[in-house]
Amino acid sequence: MFLGEYQHTIDNKGRLIIPAKFREGLGTSFIVTRGLDKCLFVYPFSEWKQIEEKLKSLPFTRSDARAFTRFFFSGATECELDKQGRVNIPANLREYAQLEKDCVVIGVSSRVEIWSKGVWEDYFAASEESFAEIAEKIVDFDL
Repeated sequence: MFLGEYQHTIDNKGRLIIPAKFREGLGTSFIVTRGLDKCLFVYPFSEWKQIEEKLKSLPFTRSDARAFTRFFFSGATECELDKQGRVNIPANLREYAQLEKDCVVIGVSSRVEIWSKGVWEDYFAASEESFAEIAEKIVDFDL
């Protein structure tokens, strides 16, 4: 399980340190893809396989299912940690997530998310204002 929030910087070669607490759960090789809300999703292979199976079951006759799977899979790439615990994030994914220097790496249960610090701060501030309202809506999920 991935938990916590960590501040890191991405270097000019696109390398980002993955927090040590996340490395064991991710392994040395994992999948990075476009996430929602302008962040990147990082999945260990075991979790990726489960998501892949679920998305395969979506009806290809529905345009929204095709659009989502195209968006999700076309951005996916296998990445590896180097000996310093860094991942080299491809340019297209850095551009999508607006990763330039300061980044936030967060644990979200079964995945890791990588955010531009500015985008994360804006998202968090907006979500924080409606946190109580969101909690009321999801109470029906028996959490």
